[in-house]
Amino acid sequence: MAPLCAVFRRYLKSLNLKYTPERADILEAIIEHDRIFEVEELMADMIRRGARVSKATVYRTIKLLQDAGIITPALFDSKQAHYQLVYGKAPRDSMVCVKTGRHVEFTDDELAAVRDRICRAHGWDPVGHRFQIYAISPEGRAAE
Repeated sequence: MAPLCAVFRRYLKSLNLKYTPERADILEAIIEHDRIFEVEELMADMIRRGARVSKATVYRTIKLLQDAGIITPALFDSKQAHYQLVYGKAPRDSMVCVKTGRHVEFTDDELAAVRDRICRAHGWDPVGHRFQIYAISPEGRAAE
């Protein structure tokens, strides 16, 4: 599998866009996170590390990374969009507490088998999936 920077570079080239140092820094920050993130959180981490990047550049790059299939939205609340790195990663499913916002990632081979069976039944080739369970955690029940 090609390195993410090469995948992103090829995608940008197909759009006649450049792989700028700012875009490289944003991709590197996402790779270092390797977990679900919010754009504001990502920017704060980058600024703490001394990166110079504008909010507009980050948001435009997030959109490009989505379109390139490198990251995907992982929405857990109505306040802020969350994203996760997906290219070259095994599916990471999650449970989300609707009371506290806490989320737990898990993997389940049975889910992948169901995905594969459904795809085969429709003549499709599976490349990934995202499965989210919305529930109330023990902490969420205690807060009621």
